[in-house]
Amino acid sequence: MTKMERHIAIGDYCYDLPDERIAKFPLAERSASKLLVWHGGEIGESRFSKIGDMLPAGQLLVFNNTKVIRARIIMHKPSGARIEVFCLEPHAPADYERAFAVTGSCEWSCIVGNVKKWKEGYVEINFEYEGCDEYLRAFLVGEEGRERIVRFEWSAPLSFGQLLEHLGRIPIPPYLNRESEEIDNTRYQTVYSKFEGSVAAPTAGLHFTPELIEEMTQCGFSFEEVTLHVGAGTFLPVKEEDAARHPMHTEHFEVRRTTVARLLEKWGHITAVGTTSVRTLESLAALAWRIRQTGTPLADRTIGQWELYDIPHDFTGRDALEVLLDYMTSHDLDRLKAATQIMITPLGYEFRIVSNIITNFHQPSSTLLLLVAAYVGSDWRRIYDYALTHDFRFLSYGDSSLLMR
Repeated sequence: MTKMERHIAIGDYCYDLPDERIAKFPLAERSASKLLVWHGGEIGESRFSKIGDMLPAGQLLVFNNTKVIRARIIMHKPSGARIEVFCLEPHAPADYERAFAVTGSCEWSCIVGNVKKWKEGYVEINFEYEGCDEYLRAFLVGEEGRERIVRFEWSAPLSFGQLLEHLGRIPIPPYLNRESEEIDNTRYQTVYSKFEGSVAAPTAGLHFTPELIEEMTQCGFSFEEVTLHVGAGTFLPVKEEDAARHPMHTEHFEVRRTTVARLLEKWGHITAVGTTSVRTLESLAALAWRIRQTGTPLADRTIGQWELYDIPHDFTGRDALEVLLDYMTSHDLDRLKAATQIMITPLGYEFRIVSNIITNFHQPSSTLLLLVAAYVGSDWRRIYDYALTHDFRFLSYGDSSLLMR
């Protein structure tokens, strides 16, 4: 299939989602959410706490262990004008680990609210830290489309990561239509989150508790982790009538060699927890095919939106994992970092790594809904019609989950 032949009428992936069906706050108990199970065309209900009973025995579940940063910073001009700076991804230094560890100054790619009132000079926050008066200042130093390059300078003896924890706000999704609250600081994080970098949570994992993970481990399930830093593009609706023309955002991911080895061992029995885990795992096939073709994964080159569609069908997920593991072993690589723009759609997409998917119910006309349709085909509408008529609630804090197997 050539690029010119790819067409997806986004209107075919729309449904009516009343505002009252959007969960604005989390349940008191994470694992108490309702669970809709789709299995080979059959639809059933359960509770998330019973998900181990719904999965095939011996599955390897893959979590995205990214941590949501307090990316929204409310600042003011000396004149008093309120400016909101939303940190998207590090610019200088560009590496996430270094960006959060740096002190004194750094640059980030940001979305700036009320930017028309910030033409020059700086915006700032004055605050107290350990009994001393400190400041955080921001300067506009560049422009990249709708985003701005912002240089931060601060006086406090804090890393930028610590500074965000001290001054920033959790960027809950805009469709919740409310300001972030104290509960969001803990509940808009998975219990296994580790590495800062996301501006949105990998929400399918919000329903897991340490107790549920331990119970599933005792029942023979195993767990691995990957890292994909979720970008603000996850909130962007598909505005093109032809969704194939929708430009996918770039997201950075990382996978460890021990994880690749475990994936190879459990290939055919892999359950991805969330669409971000799906995107990460499926992207591995592109890196492996690059190695097969060129001898290198070209990890500094972003995996293209349609790159996976050009891989031959006889290059299986097992082949991909074998190639990637051999490469990492021979080059003594403990982990591999890359970036992806892949778009998983119902245009004959072939899942190479993932066998089952745990996810939430997504927005109408979204790329995430296209991913669901790529897995279940036209049954996506039956699934969503069932959820809408059986008191399931939707989106990030949805008290409902979907298992597709």
